[in-house]
Amino acid sequence: MEFSELILKRQSDRKYSPKQVAREDVMKCIEAARLAPSACNSQPWKFVAVDDRTLLTDMAEAAIGLGMNRFAVQAPVLVAVVQENMNMSAKAGSIVKNKDYSMMDIGMAVENFCLQAAELGLGTCIMGWFDEKKIKQLLGVPRARRIQLLIALGYPDNPVRVKVRKPVGEMSSWNKY
Repeated sequence: MEFSELILKRQSDRKYSPKQVAREDVMKCIEAARLAPSACNSQPWKFVAVDDRTLLTDMAEAAIGLGMNRFAVQAPVLVAVVQENMNMSAKAGSIVKNKDYSMMDIGMAVENFCLQAAELGLGTCIMGWFDEKKIKQLLGVPRARRIQLLIALGYPDNPVRVKVRKPVGEMSSWNKY
């Protein structure tokens, strides 16, 4: 698949078929995330994939709140993206430049994960709204760590939509702001 086709195919899917996702395909997505760039090669992430039905049900309940993420109960896999410590070089750079490089790094890793999923015919939805404390308890994530995102993963049960985005001239420019 051409890259331009892939980025048109990747979307936030909020409806999934009950078909199970092979662990081999989940691992391909995790491998794509692993190969993402990161500041000073810090790789400040850990991906925790969940396919156990009981645990999925509890995680989905923790992802639903104020009407958000109701679709999480349909996903055959949920992945928690845990923010790990940066190495010393990246941490020093983050402090000096007042930029949280680990969040940028996690964003790139998650996008790699989602693009790999799209190439495999899988759908994803990145979620930032969830009961972090509850999910940390469910997954045994240490208190000192943060779960920054969840990714729903499964076979989409909806068509690819036309992307609605700002016009290119509104979101970019040449030689000055």
